[in-house]
Amino acid sequence: MPEASVIRASAGADVKSDIVQAVGGLGGLGAFVKPGSRVLLKPNFNTADPFPASSAPDFVAAMADLCHEAGAAAVAVGDSCTYFKRTANVMRDWGIDQLRERRPWLEVIDFDRGRWQAVALPQGQVLKKVSVPAALSEFDTLILLPCLKTHVLASYTGALKLSVGLMKPSERLALHASGLQPKIADLNLAIRPDLIVMDARKCFIDRGPMNGTVREPGLVLASRSRVALDIEGVRIIRSFPGNSLASVEPEELPQIKSALALGIA
Repeated sequence: MPEASVIRASAGADVKSDIVQAVGGLGGLGAFVKPGSRVLLKPNFNTADPFPASSAPDFVAAMADLCHEAGAAAVAVGDSCTYFKRTANVMRDWGIDQLRERRPWLEVIDFDRGRWQAVALPQGQVLKKVSVPAALSEFDTLILLPCLKTHVLASYTGALKLSVGLMKPSERLALHASGLQPKIADLNLAIRPDLIVMDARKCFIDRGPMNGTVREPGLVLASRSRVALDIEGVRIIRSFPGNSLASVEPEELPQIKSALALGIA
């Protein structure tokens, strides 16, 4: 399993440089973004609550700029928010218009307004099919940009849980009704990211996903592996006194344990 590359982002540091350093440990962004390619960035726009509840604007901007500078022919930011809100409104309140002001080349995709493609999951332990955005097939590179935080229903939300935003909203109610963590692992069988870059400058160590006790690890994590990155993320949260994950080892967290059993990278 690939190890997560971890660097420390000190207060006031240039987040763009921090990302370059983290991804540099994996061969540099050029190993993932080729000249002329189309790149999709999947941040955390579940709600518009301040980072770390949702992605930090400077982090998304830095990642978009780096992909553009690497020669990508197209760079897009796409997501679908929590079932109980409208993605267009969440993106607006988060500040998507400000992000695009100096980036006329940046595409913004509201998956709620697009088509969904059914994908069979014969290996799934619980989920046997899932609908994902048809737009995924239009991109050469998928980069996930998770935050680091705990979650009241899933215990933890990072790289694996981020893929719920790539699931058709009408299917998410059943996802959360029971067996959530194994279903998160099953869902990830349908998603094949090329790179994951986590903004762990701040995190929630309890509650979540919209609010919680904030701590500041001051880190950026990059990996080719969702599982390796999430194991590292859980370890970071567990390093803070009073965290809600203290009773479980990272590899034993159900969503991670299930993903390992499925062979998900």
